[in-house]
Amino acid sequence: MLIRVFVLLLLTVIQPAQAAVMLIYHHVATDTPRVTSVTPDELRQHLQYLRDNSFQVIGLDKLIHQIKNGEPVADNAVVITFDDSYENNFSTAHPILQEFGFPYTIFISPGSIDKGDGPLLSWKQVKQMSDDGVFVANHAMWHEHMAQPEPGESRSAWRERMKQSILAAEDKIEQVTGQRHKWLAYPYGEYSVELEQLVTELGFIGIGQQSGAIGSNTVLSRIPRYPAAGRYAQMDDLSQKLRTLSFNITDYHGVNPVSPANPPTLKLTLKIDDFRPAQLQCFAGSEVIKPQWHNDNTFSVTASSVLKGSRSRYNCTAPSLSKKGYFYWYSQPWINQP
Repeated sequence: MLIRVFVLLLLTVIQPAQAAVMLIYHHVATDTPRVTSVTPDELRQHLQYLRDNSFQVIGLDKLIHQIKNGEPVADNAVVITFDDSYENNFSTAHPILQEFGFPYTIFISPGSIDKGDGPLLSWKQVKQMSDDGVFVANHAMWHEHMAQPEPGESRSAWRERMKQSILAAEDKIEQVTGQRHKWLAYPYGEYSVELEQLVTELGFIGIGQQSGAIGSNTVLSRIPRYPAAGRYAQMDDLSQKLRTLSFNITDYHGVNPVSPANPPTLKLTLKIDDFRPAQLQCFAGSEVIKPQWHNDNTFSVTASSVLKGSRSRYNCTAPSLSKKGYFYWYSQPWINQP
């Protein structure tokens, strides 16, 4: 009897977590770099899986509206996005997505299109996609590295350059398509606290490339996305990512992806109501990092050795108590200083 009462109380306290997942694609082709590509058959398989398993494929506009207005994020929602303005988004991906009737967003760099810098979309194709209902949004003017000043560049000059890149790209998109969403996908997924501040001041939403689910408390200057190309295109990997939840983070303790420390420290304060702290695990590459709990809600993690390469990340996960087979997932990107 006591066990039954305890279970009923537990079910009353723990509400089923709701979360959305945003997917990022680049190339849809068989002759492009595998790391950023899915084949047409793989894309079709992904979309069919979403349909067969009752995922809600929604537009990015709906997701942002829900977060901005404090509304519950649609459960098992998926948002589809494409980066980098590739022509095969129009010639190959667009017809497949039209077959399924799924909304999606393309993030484009107008300066790169004007320059013809690679096998990119034409403005005629962009306009056609827009007319067909595709959301067209900002990927900076030149697909430049945005997170920090160039060597020898002052911070004020860098800030003005970033401001002009963002606004000029938005103006060009509006000129061609009539769309002006103020959604910025950071090129290469790179951002910093200073860039977030600028993006927010300009009234934009900032979208990264770090992994993670999206919930009602997701910060609108660093929205995560899951890659769905290369090795991540496999359904066994993608199906698990689609069943992830967003940690309810109440304090990031000033964490900045551009950290002078290497290895950097990640410190987070969480609202803990649907996972057990003892089951929280964090990773730096293949290294398992044991969280150091400072109190009942705050932990920190630091890798045991210097992070290699120019970019890296920590991933933290914990299994949900309310949704069987679902995991909470948070990814912190780092831009390692030389």
